Amino acid sequence: MKFVKQIAHACVMTDDLKAAEEFYCGVLGLEKTFDFNRPTGRMGFYLAAGGRTYVEIFTDRDAPFPVRGQINHFCFEVTSLDDAIAYIRSKGVQITDKKYGVDDTWQAWLADPSGSRIELFEYTAKSAQFVGGDRTPDW
Repeated sequence: MKFVKQIAHACVMTDDLKAAEEFYCGVLGLEKTFDFNRPTGRMGFYLAAGGRTYVEIFTDRDAPFPVRGQINHFCFEVTSLDDAIAYIRSKGVQITDKKYGVDDTWQAWLADPSGSRIELFEYTAKSAQFVGGDRTPDW
């Protein structure tokens, strides 16, 4: 039975909400949709990442769940990887050069201010995600 439609959100933990918001909104261009607030102040926020997919950011100290068993990284699809790399570098953020992956997609890597790894993807007409076919990683 298939019941999963798509990823709803990824959760990122940070110890600096302001730096996280500046990075995700100011560098990656995501739009903040709402905040999570307690009487003691803001404890997190939600970001729109396209369609019905979101990223939620919480402070470590206010998290209602343990910070372990973390996901290795998450990936954003971009319209132009070359443009994204140039823009991100113009903001003073380190990002790898683009690389053509074994799955026939263009990719580059960066990290948010808390060290969460982020992959940027630009699909091609030959991307395995669309045409299928097993691949052998070169890493």
